[in-house]
Amino acid sequence: MDNFTFYAPTYFAFGKGEESKAGSLVKKFGGTKVLIHYGGGSVVKSGLLDRVKASLTESGIEFIELGGVKPNPRSGLVYEGIELCRREKVDFILAVGGGSTIDSSKAIAAGVVYDGDFWDYYEGKRIEEALPVGTVLTIAAAGSEGSPDSVITKEDGMLKRGASGDAIRPKFSILNPELTETLPPYQTAAGATDIIAHLYERYLTNTPNVQTTDRMIEGLILAMVEETPKVIKNPHDYDARANIMWAGMMAHNNSCGVGRSQDWTSHGIEHELSATYDCAHGAGLAVTMPAVFEYTMHHDVARFAQIANRVWGIPMNESNLEETALAGIKALKDFVKSIGMPVNFAELGAKEEDIPQMAHTCCYGDGSGSGKRYGFTVLDENDVIAIYKKML
Repeated sequence: MDNFTFYAPTYFAFGKGEESKAGSLVKKFGGTKVLIHYGGGSVVKSGLLDRVKASLTESGIEFIELGGVKPNPRSGLVYEGIELCRREKVDFILAVGGGSTIDSSKAIAAGVVYDGDFWDYYEGKRIEEALPVGTVLTIAAAGSEGSPDSVITKEDGMLKRGASGDAIRPKFSILNPELTETLPPYQTAAGATDIIAHLYERYLTNTPNVQTTDRMIEGLILAMVEETPKVIKNPHDYDARANIMWAGMMAHNNSCGVGRSQDWTSHGIEHELSATYDCAHGAGLAVTMPAVFEYTMHHDVARFAQIANRVWGIPMNESNLEETALAGIKALKDFVKSIGMPVNFAELGAKEEDIPQMAHTCCYGDGSGSGKRYGFTVLDENDVIAIYKKML
C-alpha cells in the first residue's frame, strides 16, 4: 500500500425527511445568501424545491435560484451562474438534484472566487479555493455528494473534462433515499452502473498489498449487484434504495481508493460517448467497461480473475486465469444488460464513423498533447480505436 493523505469532511444527513434541515445546515456552515442550483421538472413537480426553500426561509437564509442543469452539465450555465453569484453577492451554493447539478454547482463555486476562466480547472489546474457547497441528492450515481470532483462539458468543441480539489468537496450532503423512488428504471440502472464503474476503476490497480480496500470494493459491488434488481422490480423498496444511495457515496469519496493507483480508463473513453451523443453516463459506461476490460485484461489477468471469483462467483481456474477473468467480464456485461442497460454501440445510439474523432479527442483533447491515456495500463490512440471497435 502506498502512502496517502485522506480528508473527507462532508457532513451527511441521511434518511427520510432530512431535506427539512437544509436551512439549518446552510447556517451551520456559514451561508447567509444562497444560490439554489437545480435541473428542472422533477425537483419542482415533486415539491422538493419548495420544501428546500421553506427550510431556508425558516432559518432566515436569503436565496436566489438558477435552474436548467442538463445531464452532462454545460459550461454555458456555469458561466451564467458565476456572474449571477458575483452580482448578487452569494456566499453559498446549494445543489438540489443529482450528480450533474452538483458538478455544475461545484464549478460555479470555484469560478466565483477565481479571477481567470473557470475552465482552467478542467484543463489541469487544481482547485484551491471555492464558495462552500451543500447538496440535496436526488439520484444515487455520480457520488459527487461526497467527492472533491466535478465533470463539465465545454460547449465549444463538446469536450467533457474533470476537475478536482478538496475546496469543492461538499460541506454537507442531505441523502434521503425516498427522493430517488420516482426515478425511471433506466435512470436508476444508469446510476447503479456508474457506481459499479467507480468501484472497478479503483479496483484496477498496479499497487500490491491492498487487501483492505480490495475487500471494501468487492463488498460494495456485491451490495450493488444484490440491491439494484430489487429497486428495478420495486421502485419503492426504501431499504434497497438506502443501501444503493450510501454505496454510491462510498464508491466515490475515495475511502476505497486510498493508498493505491487507480485506472479511470473506462471513464475517459466513455466521456467521448456522452459528449458526442449526450447519452446517460452510466449507459455509456455499461457499453465501455467490458470492452476496456477485455482489451486491458492481460496487463494483470490475476486481478481480473480475482474479482471474477470474489464478486461474480466464477470458480477460480488456477491453470487458466484468462478463462476465469473473461467469465467475470461476461458476468458484469450480463448484469448491466439484465437491469436494462445497453451493451453495444447500436443500443447506445453511437456510430462507427465517429470512432476516429472520439479516439483522437480522448487522447489529445485534454490539451496535454501526450496522445496517451494513463491508468491501469498505458493506451495510445490506436488502442482507444480498437476498444471502441470492440463495442460494435
